[in-house]
Amino acid sequence: MNIEKYRLTAERYHQMLTIRYDIKREYLTLGIPVFIALMIVVMALITGHSFVTDEAAAGGAAVSDEAAAKQAAYEQLVAEMEAAEAAERGEVVATEEEEVEPETEEDKPKDDLDHIMVFAILVAIIPYSIDSFIEKRNLQKREVAFSEFLYKLSELMRGGIDPVKGFINLSKTNLGAISTHAQDAASSMVLGKSFEESMHRMSDSMKSRLVSRYIDVVVQAAYTGGNVADLLFRTSEDMRSVIAIQREKEANLKQYIVIFYLAQGIIVMLTYILSTSLLPLIQGVGMEMLGGAGLSDIDFERGFFHMIILNALFGGLIVGQITEGEIKHGFKHSAILIALSYVACVTLLLPAGVGSTYMVTVVSGDAQEVMGGIPLQQPIIFNITDVDGNPAAGTFVKMTITPTGVITSSMTEDDGTVTVSPVPGSTAGTYVVTATAGESQGTATIIVNEGGGD
Repeated sequence: MNIEKYRLTAERYHQMLTIRYDIKREYLTLGIPVFIALMIVVMALITGHSFVTDEAAAGGAAVSDEAAAKQAAYEQLVAEMEAAEAAERGEVVATEEEEVEPETEEDKPKDDLDHIMVFAILVAIIPYSIDSFIEKRNLQKREVAFSEFLYKLSELMRGGIDPVKGFINLSKTNLGAISTHAQDAASSMVLGKSFEESMHRMSDSMKSRLVSRYIDVVVQAAYTGGNVADLLFRTSEDMRSVIAIQREKEANLKQYIVIFYLAQGIIVMLTYILSTSLLPLIQGVGMEMLGGAGLSDIDFERGFFHMIILNALFGGLIVGQITEGEIKHGFKHSAILIALSYVACVTLLLPAGVGSTYMVTVVSGDAQEVMGGIPLQQPIIFNITDVDGNPAAGTFVKMTITPTGVITSSMTEDDGTVTVSPVPGSTAGTYVVTATAGESQGTATIIVNEGGGD
């Protein structure tokens, strides 16, 4: 009893607020989620999250960290060479070991703003897409129920009952999805409102353009007189035909939904093949015409990730416009495509994921002295393990060589090792090979001599 009382009280306050402030469903299903999504992005920016491509704009923090690691590796190599020379002369060199403070979570770069924005987009559009889907289903049920209502009203009028009385009698029966709307209109007629005004009020509450057109026909037929019962019967049959045509058209257009979903899957697979097969073969190629920068300095995987998510968002909207005639019905397709594409990208295109940490160590091939412009005689082997020391098999390792040179990125073997044979530049000096797995890096050095190597 108390539950029913509270329910009636809640409905009364809901009606009061709706009538007084004209609260629309979009305020709750679209406005509030969009506000929450914006707050998520703002809080992410305040807490230091950024895009990976914002390295230069942010002061080059990530670049300076990589340069510092390479400089430290170079200094360590020089110290080892000096120690070896001193040992040959019989001198004892005291080595100073610097304590390296482990990088804390606060010191790590928070370059996952694009991932946060994906979640924010889903938070913004999922409630509205669900509400639009449910509202359309209910609208279709109301249109079918109204066509049945017109048929029943025509049968009552064939028996000699006038439209107003027949309408009131039908409102007392179970009319399915339009029972509440019919009861409200019947109550208006009982209270003295005209048949036309009550029917238009019913049309407004049902929010259907199709129902609105046929209600105008019913009102005009009731006022002009004649064989109204036959007119209502033909109107009911005509409305059923229109509904059947709409259903058939939507069924025929569903093939485009399948096409768009398959196209999105093909895009994901193509970018995966490019990232794992083609790009690693050309990423290390030097590009002197671009100021000496190499393709390895470009984060193709992240760019592909952004392209796939944007294509999922706008592709879903296009699907809704084509198949259902309104962009708002495409939000559900956008939400599904974004969610599936994000999972696929994190699993395939960005295998390291967000926040993944590995241990990268050099097994062999470090500190070689070679001639410039030719591959190393002894390849460099890196060992990639997870935080527990287990081999990280099948992990994508991005390889770079500075200042110039040719190197190929690769995937780890079953034992967690990855083997590379870089080609350093022709200029004499020290070259640094960097292996990047997730957020972890390991370095090896190559010394290029002017006259040749050992």
